[in-house]
Amino acid sequence: MLAYTLLIALVAVERVAELVVSQRNLSWSRQHGGVEFGAGHYPAMVALHTALLAGCLLEAAHREFLPALGWPMLALVAAAQALRWWCIVTLGRQWNTRVVVVPGAGRVSGGPYRFLSHPNYVAVVVEGIALPLVHTAWLTALVFTVLNAALLRTRISVENGALRSLDTGDRPST
Repeated sequence: MLAYTLLIALVAVERVAELVVSQRNLSWSRQHGGVEFGAGHYPAMVALHTALLAGCLLEAAHREFLPALGWPMLALVAAAQALRWWCIVTLGRQWNTRVVVVPGAGRVSGGPYRFLSHPNYVAVVVEGIALPLVHTAWLTALVFTVLNAALLRTRISVENGALRSLDTGDRPST
């Protein structure tokens, strides 16, 4: 359980690093006329992702580590992290945990965006399943996946609206 607790702590530190990058990019975006929209779902997203980490620890305390499940899930967690940071690096200043459109910013089509419209959400889905299952926390994986699916439905709709505004030059509605 100590190793799993350290893994969750590392993921938490990674999330803090994301928030630092996101805040820096949000400041830059606002300085360049960036408009945020869909902010109403942001607190739910933060709460859900925080609950994922807490749920992993709480449930895993009552579960056994199963190597045949845990090791492959750990590999998926690592792959999800790599994909997430590929997205962050590819988007550069346009990456954010919020949905922000900067007037005149072009739509990014390189990196993982050559293959998928929303690769970061693939990373989130994979991690949301795999991270709990590293230590057999199947209930956390199930609850997070169901709630995250509902949240992503909203988030992707909002983000697609932002992407359309980039394509058409229209200012997004808030």
